[in-house]
Amino acid sequence: MSLRLYNTLSGQVEELKPQPGKPLGMYACGPTVYDYGHIGNFRTFIHVDILRRFLKLEGVPLRHVMNITDVDDKIMAKAAAAGQSIGDYTAKYEAAFLEDLKALGIEQPEYLARATENISLMVGLVEKLVERGCAYRGENGSYYFRIASFPGYGKLSKKDLAGMEDGARVDVDEYDKDSARDFALWKAAKPDEFHWDTELGPGRPGWHIECSAMATAYLGETFDLHTGGEDLMFPHHENEIAQSESASGKTFARHWMHIRFLLVEGKKMSKSLGNFYTLRDLLLRGYKASAIRFLLTAVPYRNQLNFTFEGLTEATNAVERLRTFAQRMRTGEFPAGSDASILEATQRAGKNFIASLEDDLNTAEARAAIFELVRLANSSADRGELKQDNIAPILEVLAKFDQVFAVLEDHDDAVTRFALDWAAKENRLNEATPELVAGYSLSPEAIDKLVEERTQARKARNFAHADAIRKELAEKGILLEDSADGVRWHRK
Repeated sequence: MSLRLYNTLSGQVEELKPQPGKPLGMYACGPTVYDYGHIGNFRTFIHVDILRRFLKLEGVPLRHVMNITDVDDKIMAKAAAAGQSIGDYTAKYEAAFLEDLKALGIEQPEYLARATENISLMVGLVEKLVERGCAYRGENGSYYFRIASFPGYGKLSKKDLAGMEDGARVDVDEYDKDSARDFALWKAAKPDEFHWDTELGPGRPGWHIECSAMATAYLGETFDLHTGGEDLMFPHHENEIAQSESASGKTFARHWMHIRFLLVEGKKMSKSLGNFYTLRDLLLRGYKASAIRFLLTAVPYRNQLNFTFEGLTEATNAVERLRTFAQRMRTGEFPAGSDASILEATQRAGKNFIASLEDDLNTAEARAAIFELVRLANSSADRGELKQDNIAPILEVLAKFDQVFAVLEDHDDAVTRFALDWAAKENRLNEATPELVAGYSLSPEAIDKLVEERTQARKARNFAHADAIRKELAEKGILLEDSADGVRWHRK
């Protein structure tokens, strides 16, 4: 493998290499499970999944760890407002997050590390930092990292930190810090607040210490790759580096990958602007999980993506085009022999697909290589020039494409049905489009039965009945495609 990936730490595109004799160690910042994930979150997780899948395609052994932040200020406030324990509150949203990953074809990492299950690791790391003079206990019982003790602070984000003066504004619960620049490692418990009783006193971990403790526990003091959204670069990842390297005296992560923000219709996603969408919001509007996944890979991870509903419709059509092509290759009848020009085009597409992903995970160019093959092969087939011996190589390239992009296998029906079942359970079925609800009143088996009834009506030249069935299905959002290879149906 010769995957070249931009390294935020060095500011250069560098070859990503595992340490000798070890699987590639990758730590991915996961969700804070206080609500349903939004599409900006999932853009990050999908690009990490593209990387993961490509590494596997290339035969790279992988040890992938993702944290689940299941305790923080927001979680504690929301759990208290709901009258629930934090465990009961976060369990719902962690389960929803994992369901959404599955819906979007995102593979789970080898290890999920929950903050609440690793408190002792965090306490031990704080104690080590105190011993080394890099952390201190404030008057209120909280512990803070002393940024002045780490000269390399800011090396990841490249921020000019000179403006972080000691007189800067601080949170009211952090009034006893030595410097406004210092950050919390352990937060002392307030009266009647959920806490852990530890050697540090009653309290709970700060956000940043969670990832440092769990990453080093699962991957070692130095590991190969740390990923996350660009919003985490500062201060979260900067703080991870400072506390981890102060404790170990070693490089924390050798390579850093950050995924750019998502815009929605040209604006930053915000509930106040009405452009804030969870995956489930979009599914209830009738959009397909595969199209959402495909749109979120439309531009490389270092480029900002403008998410639009027009783009989502284009992604829907693109996925359908790919699936129709794959079905044609699998079921079509082609004359014996081989078309040399198509064989050459197939080999070129496969080579360009791999080369594009090796070049800083360029998903746009990788997709373009496959669509060029689709165009050429379809044109050849239309002219009757595509031959039997061309099919296996084409299908092999498509299989490699789908090992990474994961949109050819059609799971959309099951995902949408899951979303409707969830909406019914949560009394949110009114958020689904009427057409979607009507369409899913028909099971796939019932649709197949109507399609067969229409086919028999056409054979009997009862075109009025055939047209009536087609109209009935269309009114419920189910479209039919007649071709020489038979009838296919799909939902809008």
